Amino acid sequence: MSSDQVLSLNQIVNPYTKFGNTQPCKHWGFVVKVDQCLGCDACVAACTLENQTPFWEGLFRTHVEDLELGEYPNTQRVFVPRLCMQCENPPCYYVCPTGATQIVDGGIVVVDEYKCMGCLYCVEACPYGARYFYTYEGIQKAKEVYGPNAIHTVPHVDKCTFCYGTAPDGTYTPACVRTCPGGARVFGCLDDPNSEVSILVNTGQAVVLNPQLNVQPKVFYVFNRQLGRYNVNGNGGDNS
Repeated sequence: MSSDQVLSLNQIVNPYTKFGNTQPCKHWGFVVKVDQCLGCDACVAACTLENQTPFWEGLFRTHVEDLELGEYPNTQRVFVPRLCMQCENPPCYYVCPTGATQIVDGGIVVVDEYKCMGCLYCVEACPYGARYFYTYEGIQKAKEVYGPNAIHTVPHVDKCTFCYGTAPDGTYTPACVRTCPGGARVFGCLDDPNSEVSILVNTGQAVVLNPQLNVQPKVFYVFNRQLGRYNVNGNGGDNS
């Protein structure tokens, strides 16, 4: 299947996704619209196939938290997608003793599996619990599951990389964004004032989780209006 065919199919599946992220960018960003997440886990499935995560061990680069807020009878079910926050000031980067955790083009934090010694310092340092260890047993299982196309070859720490260098449609759009049927995930360049992610962030509609950590995440969240953390006027702030 050609790139044009893949692009065309993805536009049909997800009309909300913005394609064409082919220009260089110093700061890629990600916005999650919580009130548009259906909890279908299509993003998890797409990520698993794209990045060959060890699903048989219950380990994933992204997952969706299924939360129930409030007390009966005033309760609300909320789905909150989680992934690596791609911090501008990443603790994982500073504690890595071998240089396996690296910051590459676009400010994306990745792991060089051949430099990773498995000390798990980065796993402990990550305040968002976004990393896991791809074990030797997991590597052997991956070779059975994925055969000659297996991309993980040695034990190492693994995490979301915004599908760095793997997007088959010729853009920089992550698999989870291309797959989400509700348009809950938005990816784009934070340096571009006209990108959807920039507009949501700069108007204060999208906020980071745990800003007091001062790690400057590049993953932002637009919360459900009913939670009182979304300004219907688009000016940001807290409505509660």
